[in-house]
Amino acid sequence: MALAFALGSTCFFIGPFPGYAHLVGAVTVAVTFFVGSLLFTTGGALQARLAAARRHVAGAGRAEWRSATTQLAGTVFFNVSTFRAMRTVVADPDYDRLVWRPDAFGSVCFLVSGVIAYRASGRHGWLPARGTAGWWQPTVNLLGCVFFGISALAGYVVPASTSMIGQAAANWNTAAGAACFLACAAAGLHSEGQRTTIPRTA
Repeated sequence: MALAFALGSTCFFIGPFPGYAHLVGAVTVAVTFFVGSLLFTTGGALQARLAAARRHVAGAGRAEWRSATTQLAGTVFFNVSTFRAMRTVVADPDYDRLVWRPDAFGSVCFLVSGVIAYRASGRHGWLPARGTAGWWQPTVNLLGCVFFGISALAGYVVPASTSMIGQAAANWNTAAGAACFLACAAAGLHSEGQRTTIPRTA
């Protein structure tokens, strides 16, 4: 699960960089996003399966289940949007706009999932409770969700075909969100056998 999230996050981290597009071309960038979305869905499905065993446990168990299933729904929205983007670029390799921007519905799902996970984690008011293993992960995870949400908003509010500012905002926020998810996934890889109540991506 953590490996799938880590690889998926890596795809979404490198995909938005202009240098990567210049190096490999728009088609490969589109494929990178689509593969990353499939890896996210794989990790999300595995997480939802693990969380299913605790879905009837009041409190953290139920919150973990709700967070995981909401996140999984978001990854499916990303599957659809990245596939459409890939199909568009394959049909027109000279496509000069954003190859992909975070799907609005997927981003909302990620935000809801991140908020559920953050609220279920130990907190002092709005601040995370330190001292336990992985205490920082819900916060970083939620921050990644916010970055993806900003990226989606930038892509829709500012027309991607006419504004380099809109493209840069979408690209950099996508990469920043992916970096947050990658940090959480990498921590998951190092904490083998440890259960957490946070999504590994979003």
